[in-house]
Amino acid sequence: MTRRHPDPWRDADAQTNLEQMAAGLESRGRTPAQARLRRRFLRFIPVKAGDRVLEVGCGTGVVVRDLVTLVGRGGAVVGVDSSRLLLDRARRLCREAASRARVALRVGDGARLPFAASRFDSALAITVILHVADPLRVVREMARVTRSGGHVGVQDQDFGVVAVTHPDRELTDRIMHGVAAHIYAEPHSGRRLPGLLRSVGLEGVRLLTDVYQDTTLEPWTKTFLERRAERAVGFGIVNERTAARWLDGFTELVAQGAFVLTLNYYGAVGTKPN
Repeated sequence: MTRRHPDPWRDADAQTNLEQMAAGLESRGRTPAQARLRRRFLRFIPVKAGDRVLEVGCGTGVVVRDLVTLVGRGGAVVGVDSSRLLLDRARRLCREAASRARVALRVGDGARLPFAASRFDSALAITVILHVADPLRVVREMARVTRSGGHVGVQDQDFGVVAVTHPDRELTDRIMHGVAAHIYAEPHSGRRLPGLLRSVGLEGVRLLTDVYQDTTLEPWTKTFLERRAERAVGFGIVNERTAARWLDGFTELVAQGAFVLTLNYYGAVGTKPN
């Protein structure tokens, strides 16, 4: 029997908890601090009215809905994802947005995009590169389908730069860094993005560093920490009792008004040369 990759996003349709994963994408999308940093990056690219924009790894369509607002009726947004089930969810959630701009959602592999060269004004991948097997190949494909003078933009978390308050700092580091090392081939993906864009020949590469900040334990943050605890048990990093004690430590901090979690996001944009 083939062993599944520890990163569930490598094959979302094979997961038994895909509904929960999809709900997590929507929860993150609704979190105000996440929405602000995502939209700042789209302005940084920038995406303009009338643009034709491709999003690779569109998931449930959170970014697609943001893009519709930016490109307007004269523009077009195409979302591609390898998960048929997530795309089914995206089609339902994007119905209203599709009345305000041309929207197309297609099954596709970011490493083999089903589009002709130079079709789009911009090609984007938001919190996707962290999860793919061959980031260079995906970014090269994004550049291929972008017109000369157009933009390729990628944004990722960087799990080497997570700061979270907890009474037991050693345990927190063991769980946070240990789980990330087990799941991701490159947990520090965010800081590698500018070099990745330059390696495929893009010019004028710019970097936007942003921070997700939470001091109240937002629902998405709570879920993020609970999943880290669950994974830490599954990977044998800690036992169930220790994981439960770790989560209880956050609850106490929230009650004291002393909880802080920050997570760095790096967004890189390059221009395709003539």
